[in-house]
Amino acid sequence: MQDARVYNDLLTPVGFLVRTAKVFEDKVAIVHGEKRCTYKEFYERVNRLASALKKKGVQKGDKVAFICPNIPPMLEAHFAVPMIGAVLVAINIRLSASEIAYIIDHSDSRAVFVDNEFADLITPVRDQIPKVEFLVNICDTGPALPLPGLEYEAFLATGEPDPLPIEVDDEHQVISINYTSGTTGRPKGVMYHHRGAYLNGLGEQLEFHTRADSVYLWTLPMFHCNGWCFPWGITALGATHVCLRKVMPDEIFRLIEKEKVTHLCAAPTILIGMSAYADEKQIKLDRPLNIMTAGAPPAPTIIANMEKLGINITHTYGLTEVFGPHSVCQWQTKWEGLPPEERARLKARQGVPYIIAQHMDVVNLETMEPVPRDGQTMGEIVMRGNNVMLGYYKDPEATRQAFAGGWFHSGDLAVMHPDHYIQIMDRKKDIIISGGENISTVEVENVIYRHPDVMEVAVIPIPDEKWGEVPKAFVKVKPGTNPTAEDIIRFCKENLARFKAPKSVEFGELPKTATGKVQKFKLREKEWAGRQRRVN
Repeated sequence: MQDARVYNDLLTPVGFLVRTAKVFEDKVAIVHGEKRCTYKEFYERVNRLASALKKKGVQKGDKVAFICPNIPPMLEAHFAVPMIGAVLVAINIRLSASEIAYIIDHSDSRAVFVDNEFADLITPVRDQIPKVEFLVNICDTGPALPLPGLEYEAFLATGEPDPLPIEVDDEHQVISINYTSGTTGRPKGVMYHHRGAYLNGLGEQLEFHTRADSVYLWTLPMFHCNGWCFPWGITALGATHVCLRKVMPDEIFRLIEKEKVTHLCAAPTILIGMSAYADEKQIKLDRPLNIMTAGAPPAPTIIANMEKLGINITHTYGLTEVFGPHSVCQWQTKWEGLPPEERARLKARQGVPYIIAQHMDVVNLETMEPVPRDGQTMGEIVMRGNNVMLGYYKDPEATRQAFAGGWFHSGDLAVMHPDHYIQIMDRKKDIIISGGENISTVEVENVIYRHPDVMEVAVIPIPDEKWGEVPKAFVKVKPGTNPTAEDIIRFCKENLARFKAPKSVEFGELPKTATGKVQKFKLREKEWAGRQRRVN
């Protein structure tokens, strides 16, 4: 089945599947409901998809967008698209139609693959994506979509299963573009390269202790940082992918039991849901389960609650710009005998850089010199290395700012402890991280300003038991108007992804400086009184 011509000596994660399909030919690669797919079949389907794309004229450097949940086509895309030198654009399915249209157009995507559940995100914006040459309908849960284009399986049938060469001639060739809301109203396209995806894909498995006999459950969205590079890393080991279309605690525990899941990744909000469900149903796992968590720092209580279920938590930290997690709270055997509360407190820190990353520090914001390792002096987390982005797509100025001084600037304020472990204390810019999703306060403010009754607005994060933090809007209305909080929230939900809408609204005057600038820190101080805001 293998042909030497399909191999590529450069570091590219596409090569992982070539090797694994040979070593673990008959092993189950993907589980989706009652369907099972071996690594031989997985590789053949990837070749069909790659071949079909080439027949449609997709060439090296072209962008191919996917809008679908954690199902096999998304896994196949992570190999087929870069195999032919094209660039994968995996889009957040929680965004609004207008946001998705912006990403498709800004990324210059020539093709869009859409799952049937999300057809309504494309139908109303067809005229806003003129660069798209063809659509493909992924009918995973229902009939064909009300969109032009072939159904996914029919599209694969136009391709050939024979091995194709990997069309990568530079390790720093772009493999994917992942859009993040960043700190402005418009999302920025983070460019990943083959070398970084290869190394980070392996690095995740090294830190998470996965093996060939591991069974990985897809609770982490593959559209988020390419699933932290796990589509490539799990495949490299020959482990098994278990797909999960919707992340619900009951379904998570059902699959853990049925498929003998050993590993999964999840934001802290998922851990909270799992913990509550397990407590309600009195669940106690009878086999080891390992969970990697990141997105927002998990509270020590959450870690302690999960470990009472027999779950081992690996806490990591990173950003979209560094291919997902970049540091890990490396566990030390000397901590084994500590009380559970102390162990959880230590494990809640952001830790030390990955073995494959190495370069990470906390520096003075003005001098770029490392801060004292005293656990008290705050500075900014900076990073560099193989798993740092190439830059922002079509945004050289934002790229220049992000790499000022030769390091990538995270925007996160932290301290460095005497043991060289980092702990985040605050965020330099006003990004809200709610359940692992980034929400730009500027973006939300821009939408609220469009409401006819609004004169001024400021949006800040406030604490939330389930999501960690959620948006709250402070609004000064125009004279003679009397909108309700429900009016503002409904307006946001109509013009934004629903999860970005503020959960509460307070009306009144906004605190300002002498020059008229809104003093958001005063609003935050009131909402976070008695609670330390620590975001990732």
